[in-house]
Amino acid sequence: MQPADAKRAMDEVVAAVHTAVVGRPEALDLVATGLLADGHLLLEDLPGLGKTLIAKSFAQALGLSFARIQFTADLLPHDLTGGEVWDAARSQFEFRPGPLFANLVLADEINRAPPKVQSALLEAMQEYQVTSDRASHPLDRPFLVLATQNPLELEGTYPLPEAQVDRFLLRLSVGYPTPDEEREILERRRARKEDPAPVPAVLDRDRFRAVQRAVEEVAIDPALEAYAVALATATRVDPRSEVGASPRGSLALLKLGRAHALLRGRDYTLPDDLKAVAVPALAHRILVKPEPWVRGVRGTQVAREALARVPVPKVP
Repeated sequence: MQPADAKRAMDEVVAAVHTAVVGRPEALDLVATGLLADGHLLLEDLPGLGKTLIAKSFAQALGLSFARIQFTADLLPHDLTGGEVWDAARSQFEFRPGPLFANLVLADEINRAPPKVQSALLEAMQEYQVTSDRASHPLDRPFLVLATQNPLELEGTYPLPEAQVDRFLLRLSVGYPTPDEEREILERRRARKEDPAPVPAVLDRDRFRAVQRAVEEVAIDPALEAYAVALATATRVDPRSEVGASPRGSLALLKLGRAHALLRGRDYTLPDDLKAVAVPALAHRILVKPEPWVRGVRGTQVAREALARVPVPKVP
């Protein structure tokens, strides 16, 4: 599939999502960019802002299978992966897959799960497989995790390990709707007379995979690759950073930058594409030292200042 065709397909997908989700164009654009770049997404925001609706709407519009897992402290790894069950009729064990065997998985309140569960999810996110008892089982592609966590309510939670946070291609917030958008939400609910908001299927799994592969046809100049490395390096040398963005961060910049360019109808990448995704791609990979953190410095601020400080290259 050519980039122009992929762009038209994703425009239709986002338009279909908007039949259920009111407003929030920047958040939907970032979600579309992340899914197109074949990455896992972390939504950090308060409850009730439409995170589940966004995930489910994208799954429906893309024609992907969808599973929602509510993470709780008593969850066990096999609740995600599935496990071996004795089949009395055949006198043997058989593997019964868990909810991770879906194309798009909503991991709701991911930081409420204990470390063993997070470890099982980490294997799925990185290796695209799950291990249960005696064997490993591959996951169908695309396999995309859209995880949520509440940034304020931390009692009874388990902070995500840095290795798992680094596996998320980007982190974003949905944010509150404007008053006009909130009134439209109420008007739509009154008009349809039921809670579910149907979303038409625009693509299917195979066509979406073809759309994702079109991102590889988007050209990127070596100067922009050097720019991505410079941005990641700037977060590491910042004196407020305990840990800066890993090389996975610069790789995320390239993947997201090319996907961002495709969604703008181009088969080549510009510096503005990398700048548009730099903060959501890098901020969650930065661990701030204790003293700056107490003063209110966060990874988002370090990433923004790196973006302002690193010279933008000139490309043909």
